[in-house]
Amino acid sequence: MTQHPEQLALFDLPPLTPTWPRRGTLADRALGLLLDGRSLDHPTFEAQAGSWRLAAVVFELRALGWPVQSTDRPAPTPDCPGRYIGIYRLSARDLAALVAVRGGAQA
Repeated sequence: MTQHPEQLALFDLPPLTPTWPRRGTLADRALGLLLDGRSLDHPTFEAQAGSWRLAAVVFELRALGWPVQSTDRPAPTPDCPGRYIGIYRLSARDLAALVAVRGGAQA
């Protein structure tokens, strides 16, 4: 897992209390990959889940309270030399807190 620098908080952050997505959904699949410490991009998610709708899935996870972070990475193609794709991940701090509650909180 690649370590990304994080800004320190001046005050204690509120506890993470996200809602778990329904089992068997694309959001559940993406969340499982993120909780395994993986960074996801569209090609990786398509290979793992058979769906190219990663941005929509991340939008759903964020609406459920999951702190999914994103960065843009250049991914030029001959047809679109200025193309960028999103890379999605959970921060190391959030990941540690979420993995601690992973087993008992999921319905």
